[in-house]
Amino acid sequence: MSKQKFWFVVGSQHLYGEEALTQVKENAQKIVNHLNKSELSFEVELYDELAVTADTITKIMKEVNYQDDVQGVITWMHTFSPAKMWIRGTKLLQKPLLHLVTQFNEDIPWDTIDMDYMNLHQSAHGDREYGYINKRLGINNKVIVGYWKDEHVIKDIEEWMNVAYAYNESFNIKVARFGDNMRNVAVTDGDKIEAQIKFGWTVDYYAIGDLVALVEQVSEEEVNNLLEEYREKYDFELRDIAENDFIASVKEQIKYEVAIEKFLIQGGYSAFTSNFEDLYGMKQLPGLAVQRLNEKGFGFAGEGDWKTAALDRFMKIIAKNEATGFMEDYTYNMSKGNELILGSHMLEVDPTLSNEKPKIVVQPLGIGGKDDPARMVFDGKTGEGIVATLIDDGDDFKLIINDIEAVSVAEKAPKLPVARVIWKVKPDFKNGVKQWIENGGGHHTVLSLKVTKSQLITFANLVDLDFVVIGE
Repeated sequence: MSKQKFWFVVGSQHLYGEEALTQVKENAQKIVNHLNKSELSFEVELYDELAVTADTITKIMKEVNYQDDVQGVITWMHTFSPAKMWIRGTKLLQKPLLHLVTQFNEDIPWDTIDMDYMNLHQSAHGDREYGYINKRLGINNKVIVGYWKDEHVIKDIEEWMNVAYAYNESFNIKVARFGDNMRNVAVTDGDKIEAQIKFGWTVDYYAIGDLVALVEQVSEEEVNNLLEEYREKYDFELRDIAENDFIASVKEQIKYEVAIEKFLIQGGYSAFTSNFEDLYGMKQLPGLAVQRLNEKGFGFAGEGDWKTAALDRFMKIIAKNEATGFMEDYTYNMSKGNELILGSHMLEVDPTLSNEKPKIVVQPLGIGGKDDPARMVFDGKTGEGIVATLIDDGDDFKLIINDIEAVSVAEKAPKLPVARVIWKVKPDFKNGVKQWIENGGGHHTVLSLKVTKSQLITFANLVDLDFVVIGE
């Protein structure tokens, strides 16, 4: 990300003379300098030429498309920029576009304002002309309004930049499916061709034997090296398991981690799924191994749910892999005034959501018919966040977003053998759950305490994706 940048393109016209245009460029450079001192995740680079003719604008947009290190365009209308000049270039643009609605001076200088000042500082005039043509062209651009030094403007630009970067990376998301979808489950499947057309996601199937072959090649040295890393990063909680059996289970998961990571990297995959109904040749369900790969940034979903695996990877990019992971609505607490959802999974709860140093435990799973698997157990972080799911409703995809508040509970649940994240549904339990179900929301989601609903809406607009927001 540190090598990526956004171009800052300034709209004007020749009508005001060269002296005015020189001032426009100087003012633009000051704004860019300030943005680059504001700890944005990406560099902002002022484009050398002002956007004052249709040919120049068309050239700029063509160059953006073919510069891999340019993630998108920020446009600012310093003066009035006749919008017919923007039509051809904007139609050619294939990367995210932000219209920054700001002005160089924060206040109007009432004592000295004259017509020269009016001509030079007429962003209010230019914004409406430019906004009209983007609307007319059907451009799903972002609009951010405010003085360029204000903290909320910087924050909004940062959020948009992260979405723009994730949007471009979305075309590189490849999901490896070890086995097919869980039999008889409806919501986890969907149109893979349409997903590649709409989002850029590639989804490939592999027999579990392809993975087992790599598991068998993992060396004892690789296993022992990772075991030492585990001892440093996590607590080992043997409970009633003999130490030798405990270590043997952990080592089996280490083999899975090494093998899956090699497989994914060799194939250029950044997300994957598994299916506990299709693990022939494996002694355990991959639990700890999946959690470790989640911690490294790989997207994941269980039971062959490739849509959620890809969405997980996408949202991890936006969140810089912080407090974001695959989740499943598991069970309700329905006591009046304290309605909660306990989210978890059979094994694979993402440790980026952990609020504490995770413990590694080995316990029976009660499903899958395999040896007792090792997994991390922890309580989740707390705070405001969202859960999101992507469904295929038969005609198109739909994104469902629900505002939540992740909370902690006093009860320890000593017999719960998996990690847990607990949240309150917004606007309230009854209406939030009802709207989720009425809209066909799945039981698999991505939960994030970093990604905002505004960011997902920005993405949905970029790809013409239908969406529903449930919340306050």
